[in-house]
Amino acid sequence: MFIDSARLLISSGKGGAGCVSFRREKHVIQGGPDGGDGGRGGDVYFEVDNNSHTLAAFKGIKNLKADNGRPGMGRNMFGKSGKHLIITVPPGTQVFDANSGELLLDLLEDKEKFIFLKGGKGGLGNTHFKNSRNQKPTYAQPGLEGVEREIRLELKLIADVGLVGFPNVGKSTLISTISKARPEIANYEFTTLTPKLGTVIISDYESFVMADIPGIIEGASDGKGLGLQFLQHIERTKTLLFMLDIANYRTLEEQYQTLKDEVVKFSTTLSKQQFAIAITRVDAYYGEDIQKDINEFLEFLELESSVKTQFGINKELPFYEQSDYVIDKDKPMFVYPISSSTNINIKSLKYALYSMLKGD
Repeated sequence: MFIDSARLLISSGKGGAGCVSFRREKHVIQGGPDGGDGGRGGDVYFEVDNNSHTLAAFKGIKNLKADNGRPGMGRNMFGKSGKHLIITVPPGTQVFDANSGELLLDLLEDKEKFIFLKGGKGGLGNTHFKNSRNQKPTYAQPGLEGVEREIRLELKLIADVGLVGFPNVGKSTLISTISKARPEIANYEFTTLTPKLGTVIISDYESFVMADIPGIIEGASDGKGLGLQFLQHIERTKTLLFMLDIANYRTLEEQYQTLKDEVVKFSTTLSKQQFAIAITRVDAYYGEDIQKDINEFLEFLELESSVKTQFGINKELPFYEQSDYVIDKDKPMFVYPISSSTNINIKSLKYALYSMLKGD
């Protein structure tokens, strides 16, 4: 089960009370006060763990609390401090104040650890209140209360490449072809109901992470379909890959413009990132002239098509690739026709994405 948000009431521990005690030993005259201090309440920490990928651990949990400090004891013995509460979350987790919506923490790096709430201070024992006028104090401080805060956790997956496309255009097939991710694949829309991550291996020491999110439809940025719930998962991606299905009843131009508009509405920052386009399912094309349709789409984008055999580009299909010397972020870095089923240009796509991420 994928869970990407949780609401919690968290509390640090209360400090232990100070002790009221007097020394009572045989042959010791006027022993005086010897009450020890209470222990400090436990703190609350957030720690990032790269081995966790969802917030499912918080399903059904409403309250989390650090341990209280123990009370002080006689013979000037301090109470034991409360055990800290360490909340483990996956990278990409954001912590918001549940009431104001203020962003409190943005947790990104593995092994990062932040103190969030400090435990209450332990109370002083009666030995601290002895003076010349009061040599038998019968008072000790209570421990201070811990801090309580209602928070909302939200997970935004961290990936290098985010796949953006309408439902059932081949996103899951692509990620299963070039990585070891195994999303559900079927011939109906909204097969993917939760985001999926896959690691694409380039060599023994080179790789990148690809994120597949549920299909986006027109109006997704306004809450239609599943898009709004999961669009946040491509906010942290370094680049976007728009996947346009040439065998779809929608034209390539219509698919591209709709997806681009939804991304712009959702996040202007995201819309300014570098992006690329994959024209999918070229093996399933049923029109009269696939080259004509692709060239018309490139003309719509005001791009010039090319033919090239390097990295296995299918020389029979037109494509587009930006110059190594002139980079225009308003245009796609490349437009490749691909087929995940028959591996047309899949190797080319993989290397092109990696080069794009490196900035080559």
